[in-house]
Amino acid sequence: MSLTAFVALPDEARLWLLALTSPVDAATLAPEMAAFLDRWRHKGVQYKGAWTLLEHRILAVAEPTLSTQPSGCAIDGMLRGVHQIAAKLGLAIEDPQAVLVRLADGLHAIPRADLEARLADGTLDGATPVLDLALLTLGELRQGRLERPLAATWIGRKYGPQAVGL
Repeated sequence: MSLTAFVALPDEARLWLLALTSPVDAATLAPEMAAFLDRWRHKGVQYKGAWTLLEHRILAVAEPTLSTQPSGCAIDGMLRGVHQIAAKLGLAIEDPQAVLVRLADGLHAIPRADLEARLADGTLDGATPVLDLALLTLGELRQGRLERPLAATWIGRKYGPQAVGL
């Protein structure tokens, strides 16, 4: 996982992770994302965001100002812009309520409503790697908190023994 795009940003930088429904090459996103982040501003504040693509599917956007001076409008504007870029390029963003897991054949988005059934049928178990798209800071990403075993996530706490294979 390359985080070189974020080298100039502090660990406290606010982070957003959005999963694309299918893999894409970062070069496909690069011109649009660079242009968008260059013009990302709200109420006279120019944001200094950076982005990278993880796993060819997870768009990571980080920005240092919004960690200390949050602006819902600026965040909404950034998310709206990313969705517009995805649509323009013929891409789609996963439902943010879906759970992104790593299975033998790659990353899969599992709707939350299907979690119990996927645990019951053995598709998921306590060792299944879950990608936590709810990380809040760049430091959490740098510390390797993106991927954890299902049993160590909220899913493991909610489903208890079923999630850890007991």
